[in-house]
Amino acid sequence: MAAILQVPSQDTIRRIHRIQAITMVWMIVEALVAVSAACIARSPALMAFGGDSAIELLSAAVVLWRFRVHATHEHSETRAAQVTGILLFVLAAYVVVASAITFLGYNEPRPTYLGIAILIAAIVIMPWLAKEKRALSRATGSGALRADAAQSALCSYLSAIALVGLVVNAIWHVAWADPLAGLAITPLIVFEGRKAIKGKPRGCC
Repeated sequence: MAAILQVPSQDTIRRIHRIQAITMVWMIVEALVAVSAACIARSPALMAFGGDSAIELLSAAVVLWRFRVHATHEHSETRAAQVTGILLFVLAAYVVVASAITFLGYNEPRPTYLGIAILIAAIVIMPWLAKEKRALSRATGSGALRADAAQSALCSYLSAIALVGLVVNAIWHVAWADPLAGLAITPLIVFEGRKAIKGKPRGCC
Protein backbone atom coordinates (compact mmCIF):
# COMPACT_ATOMS: atom_id res chain seq x y z
CA MET A 1 0.00 0.00 0.00
CA ALA A 2 1.35 3.47 -0.87
CA ALA A 3 2.21 5.74 2.00
CA ILE A 4 -0.27 8.55 2.75
CA LEU A 5 1.73 11.75 2.39
CA GLN A 6 0.70 14.90 4.17
CA VAL A 7 1.58 18.40 2.98
CA PRO A 8 3.83 19.74 5.77
CA SER A 9 3.57 23.30 7.02
CA GLN A 10 6.44 25.73 6.57
CA ASP A 11 7.19 25.47 10.29
CA THR A 12 7.42 21.66 9.99
CA ILE A 13 9.68 21.99 6.94
CA ARG A 14 11.97 24.33 8.88
CA ARG A 15 12.09 21.86 11.79
CA ILE A 16 13.00 19.06 9.40
CA HIS A 17 15.76 21.16 7.83
CA ARG A 18 17.10 22.04 11.28
CA ILE A 19 17.14 18.48 12.68
CA GLN A 20 18.72 17.11 9.51
CA ALA A 21 21.39 19.83 9.57
CA ILE A 22 22.17 19.01 13.22
CA THR A 23 22.35 15.33 12.29
CA MET A 24 24.76 16.00 9.43
CA VAL A 25 27.10 18.15 11.54
CA TRP A 26 27.19 15.58 14.35
CA MET A 27 27.67 12.69 11.93
CA ILE A 28 30.70 14.40 10.40
CA VAL A 29 32.26 14.80 13.86
CA GLU A 30 31.25 11.28 14.92
CA ALA A 31 32.53 9.61 11.74
CA LEU A 32 35.88 11.44 11.74
CA VAL A 33 36.59 10.74 15.41
CA ALA A 34 35.36 7.13 15.33
CA VAL A 35 37.19 6.15 12.15
CA SER A 36 40.42 7.83 13.29
CA ALA A 37 40.28 6.09 16.66
CA ALA A 38 39.35 2.78 14.99
CA CYS A 39 42.36 2.95 12.66
CA ILE A 40 44.70 3.59 15.58
CA ALA A 41 43.15 0.86 17.78
CA ARG A 42 42.35 -1.59 14.93
CA SER A 43 38.84 -1.87 16.33
CA PRO A 44 36.19 -3.48 14.06
CA ALA A 45 33.35 -2.48 16.40
CA LEU A 46 34.47 1.14 16.37
CA MET A 47 35.12 1.08 12.62
CA ALA A 48 31.62 -0.34 12.13
CA PHE A 49 30.28 2.49 14.26
CA GLY A 50 32.21 5.02 12.17
CA GLY A 51 30.80 3.41 9.01
CA ASP A 52 27.33 3.73 10.47
CA SER A 53 28.00 7.41 11.10
CA ALA A 54 29.03 7.94 7.48
CA ILE A 55 25.90 6.15 6.24
CA GLU A 56 23.76 8.15 8.66
CA LEU A 57 25.30 11.30 7.16
CA LEU A 58 24.26 10.18 3.67
CA SER A 59 20.80 9.21 4.94
CA ALA A 60 20.31 12.64 6.54
CA ALA A 61 21.38 14.30 3.29
CA VAL A 62 18.88 12.20 1.31
CA VAL A 63 16.02 13.21 3.61
CA LEU A 64 17.09 16.86 3.54
CA TRP A 65 17.10 16.70 -0.28
CA ARG A 66 13.66 15.09 -0.25
CA PHE A 67 12.13 17.96 1.75
CA ARG A 68 14.02 20.72 -0.05
CA VAL A 69 13.54 19.66 -3.66
CA HIS A 70 10.39 17.51 -3.84
CA ALA A 71 8.42 18.28 -0.69
CA THR A 72 5.13 16.78 -1.93
CA HIS A 73 6.10 14.20 -4.57
CA GLU A 74 5.29 10.63 -3.57
CA HIS A 75 7.82 9.22 -6.05
CA SER A 76 10.67 11.10 -4.38
CA GLU A 77 9.37 9.97 -0.99
CA THR A 78 9.49 6.30 -2.03
CA ARG A 79 12.89 6.71 -3.65
CA ALA A 80 14.37 8.41 -0.57
CA ALA A 81 13.00 5.67 1.73
CA GLN A 82 14.53 2.98 -0.49
CA VAL A 83 17.92 4.71 -0.52
CA THR A 84 18.02 4.84 3.29
CA GLY A 85 17.05 1.15 3.41
CA ILE A 86 19.84 0.20 1.01
CA LEU A 87 22.31 2.14 3.16
CA LEU A 88 21.30 -0.01 6.13
CA PHE A 89 22.17 -3.15 4.14
CA VAL A 90 25.53 -1.63 3.22
CA LEU A 91 26.20 -1.05 6.90
CA ALA A 92 25.28 -4.64 7.81
CA ALA A 93 27.71 -6.02 5.22
CA TYR A 94 30.45 -3.72 6.46
CA VAL A 95 29.98 -4.82 10.09
CA VAL A 96 30.17 -8.52 9.15
CA VAL A 97 33.33 -8.10 7.05
CA ALA A 98 35.13 -5.96 9.65
CA SER A 99 34.30 -8.38 12.47
CA ALA A 100 35.23 -11.48 10.43
CA ILE A 101 38.66 -10.02 9.63
CA THR A 102 39.40 -9.68 13.33
CA PHE A 103 38.03 -13.12 14.25
CA LEU A 104 40.34 -14.62 11.61
CA GLY A 105 43.30 -13.08 13.38
CA TYR A 106 44.26 -10.38 10.89
CA ASN A 107 43.71 -7.62 13.45
CA GLU A 108 44.06 -7.44 17.22
CA PRO A 109 42.03 -4.54 18.62
CA ARG A 110 43.65 -2.33 21.24
CA PRO A 111 41.94 -0.19 23.92
CA THR A 112 40.92 3.31 22.80
CA TYR A 113 39.68 5.90 25.27
CA LEU A 114 38.91 8.36 22.48
CA GLY A 115 36.66 5.71 20.96
CA ILE A 116 34.95 5.13 24.29
CA ALA A 117 34.35 8.89 24.66
CA ILE A 118 32.70 9.28 21.23
CA LEU A 119 30.49 6.25 21.89
CA ILE A 120 29.29 7.72 25.19
CA ALA A 121 28.50 11.01 23.42
CA ALA A 122 26.54 9.12 20.73
CA ILE A 123 24.51 7.28 23.38
CA VAL A 124 23.35 10.69 24.66
CA ILE A 125 22.79 12.47 21.32
CA MET A 126 21.39 9.82 18.96
CA PRO A 127 18.23 8.87 20.93
CA TRP A 128 17.26 12.56 20.97
CA LEU A 129 17.73 12.84 17.20
CA ALA A 130 15.70 9.65 16.65
CA LYS A 131 12.89 10.97 18.85
CA GLU A 132 12.72 14.27 16.95
CA LYS A 133 12.66 12.49 13.58
CA ARG A 134 9.92 10.11 14.74
CA ALA A 135 7.73 13.06 15.68
CA LEU A 136 8.38 14.75 12.33
CA SER A 137 7.67 11.53 10.42
CA ARG A 138 4.29 11.27 12.14
CA ALA A 139 3.54 14.91 11.29
CA THR A 140 4.37 14.43 7.62
CA GLY A 141 3.59 10.75 6.99
CA SER A 142 7.12 10.47 5.61
CA GLY A 143 8.56 6.99 5.18
CA ALA A 144 11.96 8.53 4.43
CA LEU A 145 11.98 10.34 7.76
CA ARG A 146 10.77 7.16 9.47
CA ALA A 147 13.65 5.22 7.91
CA ASP A 148 16.10 7.93 8.92
CA ALA A 149 14.75 7.84 12.48
CA ALA A 150 15.31 4.08 12.48
CA GLN A 151 18.88 4.64 11.39
CA SER A 152 19.46 7.18 14.18
CA ALA A 153 18.02 4.70 16.68
CA LEU A 154 20.26 1.97 15.28
CA CYS A 155 23.24 4.28 15.70
CA SER A 156 22.43 4.61 19.40
CA TYR A 157 22.03 0.82 19.78
CA LEU A 158 25.26 0.20 17.90
CA SER A 159 27.11 2.74 20.04
CA ALA A 160 25.90 1.04 23.25
CA ILE A 161 26.92 -2.43 22.07
CA ALA A 162 30.24 -1.20 20.69
CA LEU A 163 30.89 0.56 23.99
CA VAL A 164 30.46 -2.72 25.88
CA GLY A 165 32.97 -4.41 23.57
CA LEU A 166 35.52 -1.61 23.89
CA VAL A 167 35.18 -1.37 27.69
CA VAL A 168 35.53 -5.15 28.14
CA ASN A 169 38.64 -5.14 25.96
CA ALA A 170 40.06 -2.10 27.78
CA ILE A 171 39.55 -3.56 31.28
CA TRP A 172 40.04 -7.30 30.79
CA HIS A 173 41.95 -7.33 27.47
CA VAL A 174 39.42 -9.68 25.84
CA ALA A 175 40.16 -9.02 22.16
CA TRP A 176 37.22 -11.02 20.77
CA ALA A 177 34.72 -8.85 22.67
CA ASP A 178 35.30 -6.05 20.15
CA PRO A 179 34.30 -7.90 16.94
CA LEU A 180 31.56 -9.77 18.81
CA ALA A 181 30.03 -6.40 19.70
CA GLY A 182 30.12 -5.44 16.04
CA LEU A 183 28.29 -8.61 14.98
CA ALA A 184 25.64 -8.38 17.72
CA ILE A 185 23.85 -5.47 16.03
CA THR A 186 23.85 -6.95 12.50
CA PRO A 187 20.49 -8.82 12.61
CA LEU A 188 18.70 -5.66 13.73
CA ILE A 189 20.34 -3.66 10.95
CA VAL A 190 19.19 -6.18 8.32
CA PHE A 191 15.67 -6.28 9.80
CA GLU A 192 15.33 -2.50 9.72
CA GLY A 193 16.84 -2.31 6.23
CA ARG A 194 14.18 -4.68 4.89
CA LYS A 195 11.37 -2.68 6.46
CA ALA A 196 12.81 0.60 5.16
CA ILE A 197 12.91 -0.68 1.58
CA LYS A 198 9.36 -2.06 1.84
CA GLY A 199 8.14 1.19 3.39
CA LYS A 200 6.74 -0.47 6.51
CA PRO A 201 6.55 1.27 9.90
CA ARG A 202 9.61 0.73 12.09
CA GLY A 203 8.85 -1.12 15.27
CA CYS A 204 11.83 0.34 17.10
CA CYS A 205 10.89 3.88 16.25
